[in-house]
Amino acid sequence: MKIAVVSDIHGNVLALEAVLEDLKTEAPDIIVNLGDCVSGPLWPEETAAILRDTAWPTVRGNHDRFLVDRPINKMGPTDAFTADRLSSESVAWLKTLQPTIQLTDEIFLCHGTPDNDDRYLTEKVEGPKGHLPDEETLLADIKGERAPVICCGHTHIPRVIRLQATGQTILNPGSVGLPSYEDNHPQRHKMEAGSPHARYAVMTKTQSSWNFQEKILTYDWDTAAREAKMNGRKAWARSLKHGFFGPLS
Repeated sequence: MKIAVVSDIHGNVLALEAVLEDLKTEAPDIIVNLGDCVSGPLWPEETAAILRDTAWPTVRGNHDRFLVDRPINKMGPTDAFTADRLSSESVAWLKTLQPTIQLTDEIFLCHGTPDNDDRYLTEKVEGPKGHLPDEETLLADIKGERAPVICCGHTHIPRVIRLQATGQTILNPGSVGLPSYEDNHPQRHKMEAGSPHARYAVMTKTQSSWNFQEKILTYDWDTAAREAKMNGRKAWARSLKHGFFGPLS
């Protein structure tokens, strides 16, 4: 069995289209989406229209939840931009998304952690950047979930982590559409993939285990950066163009 895992598209339809083209070659048995689908100063409705048609098993991300649970005047600027451009069909689709999915007996899908879509699983924030959590922290954060493979997103940083105590693997495919950002929760920090590529992952079952492959794809990130800048988001434009969050031209 071959499973493609995408996450954190954030309305970047150009990056999503690059992934879709690559998936034709990979020809997975199933494609799953770990959420944060459309929120971004780019092409939210165009992205949502594609995702509605795919019918991929899709987890609700924290920004997907914000878009349906909060009035627009209580949203941050990114979500407010998105909400103003989504069709009623796309909003209805977001409302159908579940916080977690037990895909099979072996595979559990979530956005952040199994019980919190706005908490990092595969990064621990101490100081200005995230870093790999220790196993004790990871075991506490999976909240007793026993699936051999736990797939999560939210951090935008690709990770494959094997828990020695349980033999479980945690897969984070990274972000399709946003390679870096800054946040102030739980404290101010940056997440940076270090390049502008679109990312997703492929997991393939052998006779007794899973193999994992990170996919790193070129797409027209210059156009994506110009779109973000045109929509008043210079920080997003830098992130999309460089993969780092900072004062790069």
